[in-house]
Amino acid sequence: MQLGLVLGVACVGVSCGEAPDGSWTTARPIHGFRVVASYPHDPQAFTQGLAIHMGQLYEGTGSYGKSVVRRVDLTTGRSLRETQLAPEFFGEGITLWDDKLIQLTWRNHQGFIYARETFAREHSFTLAWEGWGLTHDGRQWIASDGTEVLRFLDPQTQRVVRRLRVMDEDRPLRYLNELEYIDGQVWANIWHNDLIARIDPESGQVVSYVDLSGLYPEQHSRKHEQVLNGIAYDADANRLFVTGKNWPRLYEIQVLEGQQN
Repeated sequence: MQLGLVLGVACVGVSCGEAPDGSWTTARPIHGFRVVASYPHDPQAFTQGLAIHMGQLYEGTGSYGKSVVRRVDLTTGRSLRETQLAPEFFGEGITLWDDKLIQLTWRNHQGFIYARETFAREHSFTLAWEGWGLTHDGRQWIASDGTEVLRFLDPQTQRVVRRLRVMDEDRPLRYLNELEYIDGQVWANIWHNDLIARIDPESGQVVSYVDLSGLYPEQHSRKHEQVLNGIAYDADANRLFVTGKNWPRLYEIQVLEGQQN
């Protein structure tokens, strides 16, 4: 399938019919969605990481001098507690681990561990790669770096214990960004694309895609970096939330598993 045609939209990816790494075809299923609910989202938030716990949203934002981690009231979008990174740090992906909040930084080669309730920074650790997205599978942290490689980290030592190349059949899927672990799969935003890849964490193969190209704001009205980025799954209530960088809305969506575009 040629994605630009299959999705029924004028452009997907960087240019019409292309993914960020050039011409892109796939035989994987591409699922649609429906919006369940819509909530306010801070349009100044350059969203890099998203997570949810006990009905409260956690968000990490980027940009030098503007990066924060915060807990957000889901229904109002209001920040309940936050801490700002030093201006030399560019915040990236976050995940919740036990009573901690873990955050990566982009090119600073550092990650931070916070107390989830107070956001007091307790530890830092070193990254040997660029930090992009972050999630966990209940055993290991899973990190992306903007390539097709996912790294699995030991939560105790923060050392890489496994690397996994993400492939769509025989083709590497690059530009993996924000991550979420959902029902045994790694879900990944693809930078500058309105598709979410659903990845088998054992083989690295893409199982399917979710096409979110119909979400507001529409592509033609977005600024260059106002891209889809942010996936949060509430496992207790089986709710899925998505947003984008500097988007004014956060969406709860349902994936239409039986629908293939």
